[in-house]
Amino acid sequence: MEVVSSIVVGALVLVLGLVGLVLASGALDAEMYVFGFSLAGFASLFGFGLIRAHYDRLEAAQRAEGGRHV
Repeated sequence: MEVVSSIVVGALVLVLGLVGLVLASGALDAEMYVFGFSLAGFASLFGFGLIRAHYDRLEAAQRAEGGRHV
């Protein structure tokens, strides 16, 4: 269930990142430009965090099974 929720949240944050890029591309003032790119940057960092958390869970499961860490 945790994987499904990560996928759903990741998809929503991806949409927010795309909205941020659209905002930045159509910005008429500097504030909206910065906000749009900040939103896109947050979305990309959040996505990388989800990927890292996924592999951390896999590694923890391997260690719990007694698997060797390379």
